[in-house]
Amino acid sequence: MLQPHQIITLPNTHTLLFSYRYMVYFLGQILWRMKDHVHKIQQARIKQSVTHTSTVIPKKGTIHQPLNHFDRRNDKTFPQKFFVNDVYWQRSDGPVFLYIGGEGPLSKFSVLFGHHVDMAERYGALLVALEHRFYGQSINPDGLETENLRDLSSQQALADLAAFHHYISQRFSLSHKNTWISFGGSYAGALSAWLRGKFPHLIYAAVASSAPVQAQLDFSSYNMVVGHSLMNEAVGGSKKCVAEVKGVFAAVEAALLMGNEVEVGKDFGCCETPIKPEDKMELLQSLADIFMGTVQYNEEGVAFSIAELCGIMTNKSEQNEQKEEAYDRLVKLVAMYRAREKVSCLDVSHEKLVLELRNTTATSSYRQWFYQTCTEFGFYQTCEDTSCPFSRMSTIQSQTELCSRIFDIPQDRLPVHIDFTNRYYGGNRPQTQRVLYVNGNIDPWTELSVVWNDTMVDNDRVILIDGTAHCRDMNSDKSMDKPALHQARKEIGRRVAMWLKSAALAP
Repeated sequence: MLQPHQIITLPNTHTLLFSYRYMVYFLGQILWRMKDHVHKIQQARIKQSVTHTSTVIPKKGTIHQPLNHFDRRNDKTFPQKFFVNDVYWQRSDGPVFLYIGGEGPLSKFSVLFGHHVDMAERYGALLVALEHRFYGQSINPDGLETENLRDLSSQQALADLAAFHHYISQRFSLSHKNTWISFGGSYAGALSAWLRGKFPHLIYAAVASSAPVQAQLDFSSYNMVVGHSLMNEAVGGSKKCVAEVKGVFAAVEAALLMGNEVEVGKDFGCCETPIKPEDKMELLQSLADIFMGTVQYNEEGVAFSIAELCGIMTNKSEQNEQKEEAYDRLVKLVAMYRAREKVSCLDVSHEKLVLELRNTTATSSYRQWFYQTCTEFGFYQTCEDTSCPFSRMSTIQSQTELCSRIFDIPQDRLPVHIDFTNRYYGGNRPQTQRVLYVNGNIDPWTELSVVWNDTMVDNDRVILIDGTAHCRDMNSDKSMDKPALHQARKEIGRRVAMWLKSAALAP
């Protein structure tokens, strides 16, 4: 392991360590895998819970959707998976709760578990869920080649949902008396809000949890919130924690600059020595991902909570202060992460990342989501702002290079794509009523959601949950949840009840 005297912090190390042509975009492989890991853990917990408490078997089906809803000359279709749970439905006038799938596979538990399912049982709703096009099993038969991805967009996804509305309405002989309410979290939360906005004659109301409705090319505020959350004493953070994190990232950069790649690679258990500049950036991004994922999914199944992570990073040894440098504590943290997540080594090969993004066999959702960031949303979590606690080498220029390399999308076209998305949906100032935006105040994605009421549009559309992370409100209520989370779910239930009552009174 590197000794303290070997770790020299130099000013402006990023200008020395990497030439501009090596500023390539790093998706954050660990952050993506942490997201998948959280999903798998949640699915396992739900499966165990549902197995012991429910005998409901949802119906699985497939609807053949047009590949392009907006080109009447194109008759190609793709199979789209859906689930239905009609056990709680009060035929024939009961409401319909639509769960919207996002950037990943849709599970049968989407109609078996969650706060929306609890409310469906209470209000006698028909539960339906639709998988997002080009994710999970709902893949274009022609594959995920770049030319075929042109049909992957949020606009097409909303058209899928409208067609699904028609399909379900026919299958269950629904009428205007059946009130539809949509639910979604994260990107799917944005879809829920947008569906209500674009199809108000189909969707009466919507709940949008942790929904980034504002597309943004340079999402520097993501890491600003990460820094603030690591400083938040209410969730176990501290100013000391952030100071230690900033210092240790500068130390790792300096160690790489001084030619200590072999030692650094061994210290952090890298699968390969980060010799190339782009591989050094992969390592720095992977280290940042551990902190970013911890904040985004705090107490939701990731390796650490904010409290534990900050405890490790600030735990200086009083007996031997010199040997317990921040660098050593970061090495310890990464070793613990690898052990808990069962990761044999940190993959810091940029070329492997490029190969994964070029993989068209749909073994993961990595390629599809990256395409959507290039064509619609941006969401690039840069670190050029002084508030960012990580490596300053993650620039907006670096984070858009792969759009051109992988999909042949010129970098200068991305701002046009982002502007269109915000004009099309209204950004974070949408002029839509009966959309409830629910966010946790330590979730970085809150920055791109709606967090204030608007007396001109809807004075009762925001719930901000103190000390809560990404999409926590969507889970069923548990006794160990924080009081603020209990209260938020009660308020969501109150709004849903209010919507159903007002719909029933409508002519």
